[in-house]
Amino acid sequence: MAAPLPVLIVGDVHGDLERLFAALRPYPAERWHTVFLGDLVDGGPFGVGALRYARDRPNSTVLLGNHELLLLGALRDRLERGPALRSWLGAGGQPHDLEELARDPGLQRWLRERPPLLLLEDGTLVQHCDSDSLGLLVPAAATDVVTAVNREVARLLQAGEVERLVELMTPRGVFRRQPFRLESWLRRTGARRVVHGHTPHRAPEPEVYAGGRAICFDGGLGRWGGRGRAGRPMRASVAPLPGAGP
Repeated sequence: MAAPLPVLIVGDVHGDLERLFAALRPYPAERWHTVFLGDLVDGGPFGVGALRYARDRPNSTVLLGNHELLLLGALRDRLERGPALRSWLGAGGQPHDLEELARDPGLQRWLRERPPLLLLEDGTLVQHCDSDSLGLLVPAAATDVVTAVNREVARLLQAGEVERLVELMTPRGVFRRQPFRLESWLRRTGARRVVHGHTPHRAPEPEVYAGGRAICFDGGLGRWGGRGRAGRPMRASVAPLPGAGP
């Protein structure tokens, strides 16, 4: 039996396909299990291109970010120019991405099937946002919280109900400000640490905090949609999971 591939984490891309390609160049797809933390879209000009690339890269897992949810809401409200469309545009949505997605039903289905949570074999919980808010979707007595949350999110997306999910996946910095919530979330999900994006950091490498119980991979890979992102080191967002290198 072949040994499992080491895990490569990719933080928030925000439509910067050029920097994504450059950051992944040292990591051949056949040698790594690549996990994308979501927010591939919005801000930069190639959001749908980034989605397609992540979908098609071998040995990859793509998680939902709040900007993918905003894009799905905009798609739902596209013809009526409803509130979800306006909210997405205000968050850096690119109209050409919306039109590209509207012409690709297969990509729409794939995007609605993305999970928000992934529990790796080594006990690392991988998710987009640094919050435990998705736990509100399932009963406190649920035994397999990760599976239960993923199932409920899939149900809501198939029903076109994105607003609640956007609300739950928007808060930033919860684990840093309230470490007791981090510890509670780890116990509830059966994880030993959490890896996330969503809240930009300014360290030259993925930022480890809470005594190693949390690691942030949003080092500003995308050059748009955030103050001071240009020129941030790519290794702050794209790097092997600590302890996972070959």
